Amino acid sequence: MADPKGFMRTPRQDWPRRPVEERVRDWDEVYVPGALLPIISKQADRCMDCGVPFCHYACPLGNLIPEWNDLVSREDWRTASDRLHATNNFPEFTGRLCPAPCEAGCVLAINQPAVTIKNVEAAIADRAWEEGFSPPRPPERLSGRTVAVIGSGPTGLAAAQQLTRAGHTVAVYEKDDRIGGLMRYGIPEFKMEKHHLDRRIEQMRAEGTKFRTSTQVGRDVVAADLRARYDAVVIATGATAWRELHVPGRELTGIHQAMEYLPLANRVCEGDLEASPMSASGKHVVIVGGGDTGADCLGTAVREGAASVTQLDIYAQPGAERDEDTEPWPTYPKIYRLSAAHEEARDLETAPAADADARLFAASTLRFTGDGSGHVRSLHLVEVDAARRPVEGTGRALPADLVLLALGFSGPDREDGLVEQLGLELEPRGTIARDMDFATNVPGVFAAGDAARGQSLIVWAIAEGRAVAEAVDRHLTGSSRLPAPIGPYDRPMTA
Repeated sequence: MADPKGFMRTPRQDWPRRPVEERVRDWDEVYVPGALLPIISKQADRCMDCGVPFCHYACPLGNLIPEWNDLVSREDWRTASDRLHATNNFPEFTGRLCPAPCEAGCVLAINQPAVTIKNVEAAIADRAWEEGFSPPRPPERLSGRTVAVIGSGPTGLAAAQQLTRAGHTVAVYEKDDRIGGLMRYGIPEFKMEKHHLDRRIEQMRAEGTKFRTSTQVGRDVVAADLRARYDAVVIATGATAWRELHVPGRELTGIHQAMEYLPLANRVCEGDLEASPMSASGKHVVIVGGGDTGADCLGTAVREGAASVTQLDIYAQPGAERDEDTEPWPTYPKIYRLSAAHEEARDLETAPAADADARLFAASTLRFTGDGSGHVRSLHLVEVDAARRPVEGTGRALPADLVLLALGFSGPDREDGLVEQLGLELEPRGTIARDMDFATNVPGVFAAGDAARGQSLIVWAIAEGRAVAEAVDRHLTGSSRLPAPIGPYDRPMTA
């Protein structure tokens, strides 16, 4: 470690965000451009280089965090980039989108604010692109084997890049008109500008990966025919079957799923639309669901000029500190966190009746009511206790011209025909069944990411992509030198 007392001398300093009044008027990333590099070396100095680095175990990729922290503190950016990319194909994605379970597992976090691992990661990734430390790495020779990857989210892209670099000929099939999956049309521009995604795709093209857009396997291409054309198939379609809210009034117009709403706003940013046909402009918006997708809807609605925005979370408001009895270090704790979108809603007072920022905690939706034309106008809710039982006398109504359901996802979409055409077996919860080698019941067909694991984090998605690539490479050649950071049944640390 560069400074043995760095964690004692230097306080934690995060990448500063732009002023709320400025950033809600555009779709650029919320952080101050160029403000990370001047502070990051000292922040990396805070790494203790502890004997047992639990940040490794908290991160499913097994990132070599103490190593690249030390290298950044010495400003050896090239070697830091090498060590970072040794375990992570897309650190500029995780450095912006991952909730950083590694920081929850940081040894320093036992009694101090953790090292800003996520910020250091983003700084290395950005510097690598600026300095040309991350050139395309095409294979020296081709294996003669072919692989189809269905889905171009983080799992599919990671698997495709690993397999291409191993010498296989890889084609990625994507149902949308652009590559990127959820990162393209589900993640708002203010969280990650899409040029980060575009340059990775160009890198992969230069390495030899082929991309087939606007092609939905199961509809545009018969899944069995695709299997017959390739030596192996990787299913990485994600968990796109959204959960429903079965309450009276759900049939009213103006109630939409979050993943119907968010892609339209992203298409406006891409230049496909002048304005979203589902825009929140001038409307009273209620978001049902307290997770990250709900927060993405919140930030989007604020930028579209909503009259008010309220987010409902069925869980009680968490505390500011971890509960050492139920969520001890180094597990990832459920604590009160203020995302950029929640900070914006708080400062702009988008929901005056909310408990904190724009959120109403311990709130359960009872029903919707509408006007004479069948459009939603109110959402009726009630407070619930820890067992989600209604608390008598707490019912109330919120004005709602636009309701967004952000209740999570249960597995792959069954309507595209992929599962049925291949005859894939499913787990009881709706995800694709697989064995310890990521293989499905269909020979040569593998499943990875949210389609098989269930809804998870981007860092787990990339780890799954890298791991399934090793399994496919071994299936095709008899052995593999590719890394496999996780197994199909590994899970985050819990108490």
